[in-house]
Amino acid sequence: MIDINIIRTNPDLVKENIKKKFQEHKLPYVDEVLVLDQEVRACKREGDELRASRNALSSKIGQLMREKRVDEANEIKAQVVKNNQRIVEVEEKEAEISAKLKKLMMSIPNIIDDDVPIGEDDSKNVQRLTVGDAKKATFEIPYHADILESLSGLDLDSARRTSGNGFYYLTGDIARLHSSILSYARDFMINKGFTYCIPPFMIRSDVVTGVMSFEEMANMMYKIEGEDLYLIGTSEHSMIGRFKDTIIKEEDLPLCLTSYSPCFRKEVGAHGIEERGIYRVHQFEKQEMIVICKPEQSRDWYKKMWQISSEFFATLDIPHEVMECCSGDLADLKVKSCDLNAWSPRQDKYFGELGSCSNLTDAQARRLGIKFKTADGEIKLAHTLNNTVVAPPRMLIAFLENNLNEDGSVNIPEALRPYMGGQTKILPRK
Repeated sequence: MIDINIIRTNPDLVKENIKKKFQEHKLPYVDEVLVLDQEVRACKREGDELRASRNALSSKIGQLMREKRVDEANEIKAQVVKNNQRIVEVEEKEAEISAKLKKLMMSIPNIIDDDVPIGEDDSKNVQRLTVGDAKKATFEIPYHADILESLSGLDLDSARRTSGNGFYYLTGDIARLHSSILSYARDFMINKGFTYCIPPFMIRSDVVTGVMSFEEMANMMYKIEGEDLYLIGTSEHSMIGRFKDTIIKEEDLPLCLTSYSPCFRKEVGAHGIEERGIYRVHQFEKQEMIVICKPEQSRDWYKKMWQISSEFFATLDIPHEVMECCSGDLADLKVKSCDLNAWSPRQDKYFGELGSCSNLTDAQARRLGIKFKTADGEIKLAHTLNNTVVAPPRMLIAFLENNLNEDGSVNIPEALRPYMGGQTKILPRK
């Protein structure tokens, strides 16, 4: 959530930022916020004045009663009753206006960084870096579902019968490969100095609205019927929520955490669910990295985090690009984000998001009340960042295409062999 002081002092900056994100329908929100903010502050002033008057009058009542000036005391008591009634009215009005104000504030996007490319959608994202040798295929590479089936590793038909489209069974060496990649990612991050966590896989609504925009929530989250619980779409949600309404010691920052979880997503939108493969599904597993730091540290950590992911995929022999997300492709809470896209030798282009790294500055921290205490006792909002380490089964597509041999076997990179019982290849099965 954006700092209301920015709207108060520089509403034109906020409006220009909304235009950069191609969300012109939100331009009226800025003026509405300014009006509601004035009304809330007026309610606060009136409430404070009424409470001060009530306290002063109440002290007089005791004095008048001691002086046996009962009639005067009763008149003041009547005034105190009126003040109390008015205080209730003002507090109710303030609460109602504050709720409207908060809803609007949560819909206004965070101020993006100056170097974010301006564009309406992901077609305007900008390539910043390529890593690895993006080789052209020297033989025909099948569609990933066909590769998986040739390795006896995928069963979509059974999953449709049990669960519907968007679900899958992984079996045999492919299932082991899936688990091995997650185990390797866990140890890779621990060796980078991150603390390993397994968080709750369900969170309450106040955490959901703290970590994402309303639009993201509607398109992603599964609600548990009859309970104030949602299935997480990524462990970032519960990991950031862990620090809700807490004050962290300055010397404990940065907090560098890596977390495993299953992830559940409705995947509502134009892209739809992929029926024949595992690129876009309702359920997957993921290793995530989270950093909570001081404001002056977040820019450096943003760069460090995507570089860690890039290094990880290089060890799995997956060439990839780092794409800077343009303004229109940024979720409302993000000030800067980049995607790592894998090289697809089958398509002869970079395709398939391996992960996304984002700096949200203090937007999540303001919504959730995540603060830190400086050495001199000052309380400040922390900055939060998140980044995907790895998210199979999607990344299996890139892994298979880039490690496939002409005979249908798949090479196991050296880094994964200890997790695969020493296997160097996965062989096709007749």
